[in-house]
Amino acid sequence: MSTIAAKPLSQYPWFIRLFFWKQKRTYGRILDPGLLWGRSPWVFAAVALLYGALDRRSSPIEPALRSLVTVRVSQINHCAFCVDINSATLAKRGVSMEKVVAISNWRDNALFEPEECLALEFAEAMTIDIRGVDENLRARLKQQWDDETIVELTALIAFQNLSSKFNAALDVPPQGFCPLPT
Repeated sequence: MSTIAAKPLSQYPWFIRLFFWKQKRTYGRILDPGLLWGRSPWVFAAVALLYGALDRRSSPIEPALRSLVTVRVSQINHCAFCVDINSATLAKRGVSMEKVVAISNWRDNALFEPEECLALEFAEAMTIDIRGVDENLRARLKQQWDDETIVELTALIAFQNLSSKFNAALDVPPQGFCPLPT
């Protein structure tokens, strides 16, 4: 697993064990990051609520675009677990494996739509160097999306940075959701 071991399941609070039950039904197993976040129940609850708010059906950001951005942020932050699970989610959302594999080389790639390229550029600017989010990029974002969508996209990218940096720092391994070609 990672540099910090999970506790025995009986030692997690009931509300976190309930979350683990849902993970097991959804993914066939409890996810390693949940076991780590669960060591701090209040932080776990806050992170789970934020994730739920960002990944809701009524989000103004299309599901495949949300997943595309999360994969790219995960790649930049070297989070093997996040690349694994977010790539699997992206594929489940109807994106071809060819496109999933090409995400790290999205620039000047005909597989990516202009809206996707803009979102990926914003994700890279926020993740690699926030100074890259300049007035030009902000203006192009405002041409593409309304203010609420820009706020949600910004929050999604910030959340994925939190999540992927947490998992990468604790060396959370992939769990085999999306074996990518090497």
